[in-house]
Amino acid sequence: MKPAPFEYCRPDTLDEALELLTEFGDDALVMSGGLSLGALLNMRMVRPEAVIDINRIAQLSQIEVAGDEIRIGALARQADVLASPDCQAAVPLLIEGLKNVGHYQTRSRGTVGGSVAHADPSAETPLCLTTLGGEIELTSARGVRRAKPEDFFAGALMTEREGDEMVSALILPVLAPGTGIGFEEINERHGDFAIVAAAAWATRDGGGFRYSLGLGGAEDRPFAVQGNTSNDTSAIREAVAEIVHDIEPLDDQRASASYRRHLASYLGGRVLQQAIEATA
Repeated sequence: MKPAPFEYCRPDTLDEALELLTEFGDDALVMSGGLSLGALLNMRMVRPEAVIDINRIAQLSQIEVAGDEIRIGALARQADVLASPDCQAAVPLLIEGLKNVGHYQTRSRGTVGGSVAHADPSAETPLCLTTLGGEIELTSARGVRRAKPEDFFAGALMTEREGDEMVSALILPVLAPGTGIGFEEINERHGDFAIVAAAAWATRDGGGFRYSLGLGGAEDRPFAVQGNTSNDTSAIREAVAEIVHDIEPLDDQRASASYRRHLASYLGGRVLQQAIEATA
């Protein structure tokens, strides 16, 4: 099957792209890597009036560290983020997550902003963004604003992005030296979307540890919970059990709700233990 007819627009500047979004609004879709959008177009699951290809807008690919934050442009390729010394030093959890995204061929094309805008509940980039407490930068002709993941993701493949806005960057806090991380996922085959994925960071806090534990694929959007625990195995299990108890797992042809709950508990415990053990 081939896409329904649409107007193809390829702006050279961000201002031109924003003008097109103002003109077409909800009738337009933004294309960056095109890996997910291309499939949706071909299957006619989406029928936009216009597709706005932003690949010529170089400023959307920039990676910059400013103080205690790192700003990763929405058009930054997954492979480029993986290879970036700044990203490796500032957000190692995102690096671990990206290692699980697709295959090296797809990572050379796929973008971090496209993954967040697509909002697949099993995707690694939205999960890491949520676990790290990052924000999504949204730009329109009206200005620039930031949105927290819990306010941006509205469900599977659904976001609170306005029709004239585009995801322009991800803003992530720089992890402090000595912070431990952990990331694991389970899927049918390497490179497939995760059935459930878990991500965590931990840092020493007095005699214990402060942590953030995130889960993707368990519900219709990624989520993260912060807390304090010790490095005792039973304490970690108890902390994870409290988190998993309150989730409402997806139930579909890939996995039952009970299996997803089991995976969330199993992976959550493993990555939190890994993060705690990796603290300096």
